[in-house]
Amino acid sequence: MAQQALWRLAVLTMWFIGAVSSAVAAEGQGTDAELLFGDRVLLGTVEEIRSGQAKIDIGEGQPRYIPMNLRKAKGLQDLKAGDLVEITVNDQNLLVDVHLLGEVSHHRVVRGQLARPVDTGHDKAVIRTTDGKEGSHLVRPVARSKVASIPVGADVIFLIDELDKIVDVTMGSVESVRRAAELEQKKSPLKGNLRQVAGVILKPLADNAISIRTEDGNVHSYEVRPLIQPRLATLVKGDAVVLLVDEEHKVTDVAFVPKK
Repeated sequence: MAQQALWRLAVLTMWFIGAVSSAVAAEGQGTDAELLFGDRVLLGTVEEIRSGQAKIDIGEGQPRYIPMNLRKAKGLQDLKAGDLVEITVNDQNLLVDVHLLGEVSHHRVVRGQLARPVDTGHDKAVIRTTDGKEGSHLVRPVARSKVASIPVGADVIFLIDELDKIVDVTMGSVESVRRAAELEQKKSPLKGNLRQVAGVILKPLADNAISIRTEDGNVHSYEVRPLIQPRLATLVKGDAVVLLVDEEHKVTDVAFVPKK
C-alpha cells in the first residue's frame, strides 16, 4: 500500500509539472511543450498485450486499449505487462500518445495558421508559423476532423509529435475563435455541407441540445450529435464558441478556447 501511495504521489507530481509547462508554453511564443490546453495525461499499468494492442488499467473501471504500432512507428520499445505508462488524450478524450513513465517525449507546440486548405483526405496540412515560415505536416487520424474545421488564416496552436505529425490543435484565444468565424469563406473543405455559427453559450448542453446567442443578438438552439457531446459538456454559459452545424441543423463539431 505504501509503495502504491508513493507511486500515485510521483504520478500526480509529474502531471502537475506537465500541466504547468503546457500553460507557460501556450502563453509564450515558440516555446516547446508536451501538451495543449484541454489535453491531459492518464497514468496506468499495462495488464496484457494481445492482438497488437496493450490493455491498460487507468483506475477508471474501464481499461484503455492502445495500438502497439503507435510506439513501433517511433522506434520506441514495445510495451509489456507490468509497465507503468502515461497516456495523453485530447479534449475529446481521444488518444494522442503513450509513453513509459519517465520516458522522454519530444512533442512541440507551434503557433501559426493553416497556409492553405487541407487536402481532400484531411491527412496533410501546411502550417505557416508566426515567423512566416511554411512547412507541410501529416495529420494523425485523431486530429483530422479538428484540423479540417480550422479556417485558413485563423490563429491556432498545433501539437506536433516526434514524427513531425500534427496530433492536436486548438484555438489560441477567444479572439481567434471570433476570427475563425470571419474567415468562414476561406475555411478548409469539410465533408458534407457544414456552416459555422459563432456566438456565446446561452444554455449549456442539456437533453442533447445547446443554445447560443450570436453576434447579431439572436438566440439559436441546436441538437448536438453524440460524438461531439463530451466536448460541449465542458462549456458553460458565456463561453465563446464556433459551432459547425450540418444540413440537419445538428452540431457536428465545435471550436473554442479550452479553460486553463
